[in-house]
Amino acid sequence: MGSRADPGKLGQPSLIALAYTIERRRKAYYEMLEDSNKDNEITPWLVWFAEIILEAQQTTLKRVEFYIAKTRFYDRFHGQFNERQEKVIARMFRKGIDGFKGGLSAENYISVTAAARATATRDLQDLVAKGALTRTGERRYTRYWLLLNEENV
Repeated sequence: MGSRADPGKLGQPSLIALAYTIERRRKAYYEMLEDSNKDNEITPWLVWFAEIILEAQQTTLKRVEFYIAKTRFYDRFHGQFNERQEKVIARMFRKGIDGFKGGLSAENYISVTAAARATATRDLQDLVAKGALTRTGERRYTRYWLLLNEENV
């Protein structure tokens, strides 16, 4: 592992998400620790931990890519949203990489903004037309997702 950064990659091994990754696999973590304490064979523990480190690095890279995409998104749409739309977009970004579980619904929009249903519908249609959101489903199953990839616009 050299000291030179590859283009498009983080220059150093990034373990920002190690605690998060171990926490998500807490039961397996303690099982592996217990198993490795029973005898002198630590290879399975080392292999497991190495895999967790690699997973943590991938999680970190995804987070960095998400924050870069977020910055580009806000640059692309600067000044184009009304207050309600700004509030919902910010809320969607706060939810992180996975966004609203199952996507943003019109009900979510109304709940966040206290807008009337007709206003929420107009605002959501406007966000789709601008390329800020993408829409899936129909009627009550309609969901909206942040459109972070500029190539899809």
